Amino acid sequence: MTTLKETTKKSAVVKAPRAKKAKSEGEVPHLRIRVRAYEHKILDASLRQIMDIATRYDVTVNGPVPLPTEIKKYTVNRSSFIDKNSREQFEMRVHKRLIDIINPNPKVIEALTNLSLPSGVNIDVKMM
Repeated sequence: MTTLKETTKKSAVVKAPRAKKAKSEGEVPHLRIRVRAYEHKILDASLRQIMDIATRYDVTVNGPVPLPTEIKKYTVNRSSFIDKNSREQFEMRVHKRLIDIINPNPKVIEALTNLSLPSGVNIDVKMM
């Protein structure tokens, strides 16, 4: 007879590591630029600077593509002791845009690294 412990043992499952996607020969390299800011006007101005650099060096650009706005809401008590029902609500909005520069040359990459953006603008550049 088998005991209850022997029947409930689980076999060990070993997963194979994921293989990375191999680039096909038809793909061209491109830069994916993701820009984030709290104010949309400053964000649009910095996007215009990036687009001007791209058009100056004659590269193909896809975008800017607006991504969903990230909204963080905070609720805070107005007083510390007795008035629990009196609260204030604050929110932070993070606006995001995406630009793809297709087949960039080294001059474009150098110009983007030397780009001076206003404070409050966060830029992430990935080579795809």
